[in-house]
Amino acid sequence: VLSHNLCTVLNVPHDPVALEEHFRDDDEGPVSNQGYMPYLNKFILEKVQGNFDKVEFNRMCWTLCAKKNLSKSPLLISDEDAFKVWVIFNFLSEDKYPLIIVPEEIEYLLKKITEAMGAGWQQEQFDHYKIALNTSREGLSAWELIDLIGSGQFSKGMDRQTVSMAINEVFNELILDVLKQGYMLKKGHKRKNWMERWFVLKPNIISYYVSEDLKDKKGDIILDGNCCVEALPDKDGKKCLFLIKCLDKTFEISASDKKKKQEWIQAIQTTVNLLRAGSPPPHKEARQKRKELRQKLLAEQEELERQMKELQAANENKQKELETVRKQLEAAAARAAEEEKKRLQNQVELQDRFSLELEREKMVRQQMEEQVAQKSSELEQYFQRVRELEEMYKQLQEALEDEKQARQDEETVRKLQARLLEEESAKRAELEKWHLQQQQTIQMTEAEKQELENQRMIKEQALQVAMEQLKQLELERKEALEQYEEVKKKLETAANNTKSWKDKVAHHEGLIRLIEPGSKNPHLITNWGPAAFTEAELEQRQRSWKGKKATSE
Repeated sequence: VLSHNLCTVLNVPHDPVALEEHFRDDDEGPVSNQGYMPYLNKFILEKVQGNFDKVEFNRMCWTLCAKKNLSKSPLLISDEDAFKVWVIFNFLSEDKYPLIIVPEEIEYLLKKITEAMGAGWQQEQFDHYKIALNTSREGLSAWELIDLIGSGQFSKGMDRQTVSMAINEVFNELILDVLKQGYMLKKGHKRKNWMERWFVLKPNIISYYVSEDLKDKKGDIILDGNCCVEALPDKDGKKCLFLIKCLDKTFEISASDKKKKQEWIQAIQTTVNLLRAGSPPPHKEARQKRKELRQKLLAEQEELERQMKELQAANENKQKELETVRKQLEAAAARAAEEEKKRLQNQVELQDRFSLELEREKMVRQQMEEQVAQKSSELEQYFQRVRELEEMYKQLQEALEDEKQARQDEETVRKLQARLLEEESAKRAELEKWHLQQQQTIQMTEAEKQELENQRMIKEQALQVAMEQLKQLELERKEALEQYEEVKKKLETAANNTKSWKDKVAHHEGLIRLIEPGSKNPHLITNWGPAAFTEAELEQRQRSWKGKKATSE
């Protein structure tokens, strides 16, 4: 039923098949507003062309919601007037949900109704009401606005009919775009007679009816930017004449008096000027300006609040900084007082210490004089000790000569040992080489085997000779080791003698530093330790070994 009525009011073809398909029976339960809104947007509102009666549409919406939300308490206005206030609320409310009307628009509406009633506007009373309203909320809902106007708070002393007429006049202006209306005489185009008609001026048309109930419409005067209005002189017994010129017709109209004539001429001329400029009706333009002004004031207020917050934050930071500086100054003052106190204490302590140091210095000077006398006697003893050390130094030099001779004997034995080790390693290398050649010989062909066997026998004999030589070298090395042990014992005996002399020197405060002989020639290092022969001896032994090898081959 709701969908069918909406389609009827909005002049949209109703599609019951789409309705049945959208709300087909399924497991999701009964229809809800969330389920109906997609259908309403897709199949009804998207098809609206704008050629529908907005008053009838508002009346249908009013029928749906008035019974549930309208106050049950008695009001000074009728249901029809409450409907018109509800429609005016929808026009003046803010473009956000839930819809509310802000105090500025409430003041504008109440002023319009008060002016339509011919009463004076009570600004002080509204200011008190506005203050009470701002403390609790941002604005009023539609039903609260109806209660406010129906309570008669701002229309005291006015009867119901006057209030109803005022509401109707404001409704005509704001909702029906009626800029002016009233009775005037119009001259006919065919009979040329004068008939009284009820004229209604809208932004682009002037309609005239038989009476103000608007039931019998007689015609329209279409206005555009090419129309004009002119005052006419009195003629044919008619006064207060003016002329409306359009492209296809001209209309002669007579007002009731000069004031009405001037008002109508000015209203029609203003309407034509607005059509030429492409501007909206005055009340819509004024509403848009009020809205823009509110938005501007809100933006300025938000900016002011933001700046106030920034200033407050900056002030708090400054307060914190000042508090910090104050604490720092207090701490600095406390530190300065403490430092002054410490300085005075240090000064007293320094004076006491200076006095003690003077006394101590006198005592030290006396002690130094006594020590100088004592040191003089010790110096004589020191010179006597030096002479004794010189005698000991001579004896130590003799011991060092003995030690040096023992080290030379040890060096000779070490060189001999190194030379024997070198010959032994050369023999071992040659044996390894022969062994490798023997292994290579085994891998030769059978034809060369006999010849290689003979060579092997020769080489084995040479190897036997080399082994005998190696044994001889081993015996010589053992003899050299025995000689090295004897020299080593001599060296230990000399070292012990040197050590006894070192102990004696250390006992006499270490005035003489021992000079020990060191090695002047580079030592050869073998697998068994330092060599016991020089490089020249090693070369001589190598040449001798090569000569023996050539003789054996």
